[in-house]
Amino acid sequence: MEIPTLDGRVKLKIPEGTQTGKQFRIRGKGVAPVRGGGAGDLMCRVAVETPVNLGRRQRELLEEFRSSLEGDDSHSPKTTGFFDGVKRFFGDL
Repeated sequence: MEIPTLDGRVKLKIPEGTQTGKQFRIRGKGVAPVRGGGAGDLMCRVAVETPVNLGRRQRELLEEFRSSLEGDDSHSPKTTGFFDGVKRFFGDL
């Protein structure tokens, strides 16, 4: 994806599975300090858009995809919370 910066556009590779709110740092492409020195870092926050106004065939394909995932929560980043990780950590000791 091309990101506009103060010096022009730069390419940023966004890995698959990136969730909304994830931040990426582009080093040296931010604003320079008033008192001199090198440019700071530019922080880019990802906003994933959900499709709307889908056609009948598009809805059918999404429904087919959803049904193929039933019972398998390994694809979802929200299946386990922070405390589940803590429990698992202390349970393995």
